Amino acid sequence: MRNIVFILFFIGFVSFAQEEEKEREQALNESKNLTWEANKELSEDNFIDAEVDYRKAIAKSDENSAAPYNLANAYYAKETYSEAFGRYKQAGELATDKADKHRAYHNMGNVFMKRKDYQKAVEAYKEALRNDPKDEETRYNLALAKKMLEKEQEQNDQNQDNKDQEDKNEDNKDENEDKKDGDNKEENQDQDKKDEGDKGDEGDKNEEQKDENKEGEGDEKEEQKKQPEEGDKPQEQQQQPRPNQLSKQQVQNLLEAMQNEEKKVQEKIDAQKVKGVKVKNEKDW
Repeated sequence: MRNIVFILFFIGFVSFAQEEEKEREQALNESKNLTWEANKELSEDNFIDAEVDYRKAIAKSDENSAAPYNLANAYYAKETYSEAFGRYKQAGELATDKADKHRAYHNMGNVFMKRKDYQKAVEAYKEALRNDPKDEETRYNLALAKKMLEKEQEQNDQNQDNKDQEDKNEDNKDENEDKKDGDNKEENQDQDKKDEGDKGDEGDKNEEQKDENKEGEGDEKEEQKKQPEEGDKPQEQQQQPRPNQLSKQQVQNLLEAMQNEEKKVQEKIDAQKVKGVKVKNEKDW
């Protein structure tokens, strides 16, 4: 009984496997047919319909690496490199044949070269050569990618050196400006100190002048204090005539002389009056 059950189970399993294999083969065939249609449409410059059929072919079977590879080529021709990279990668992962893997990774390297990502291009070409070491085109592309990578690194190093030099110059400039500001600050401080010193000297001179003026004023006051006031002069000095001033006696004498002179003049005038009077002659009738 157990043997019968085991045999039936085995027959069922085999039948299921055969059915699954049949469906897988059918899906692969449909995928290939769609790929063929897409290739035809692409050759007729019908990119939109070709893209649709390639996508259907990829969805039908994951064993058909030709569908994503051909779609990637279509994207590459349209310079849609990001989409092309994704499909080349998918084709390389699905491919079971080394020749198919070689082509997928070789073209991935070409995409990276277009994007100037030379480091990734080098890695892609190396993977392509692992699957086909004799391909001279891949070897040439690998050498070119290495050369471009080396040139890029040299340029980056030069740019970094230039940047470092610019940063150094900027730091030196800032340092010089800080030093200049410090020197100007010290110079201003020295000038302020000098001005304060000059101010102090000037203040000392003014103070000395002030003291001298005070001393002079004090001496003058002292001298004025020593001189007697006019009310305190002796009587003899008050009676002493000043320069160009007549004494009382001289004034008296001068007045008397003037009176005498006036008297003489008056007498002379009177004499002339008497002498000049006409005598009235009475007429003898």
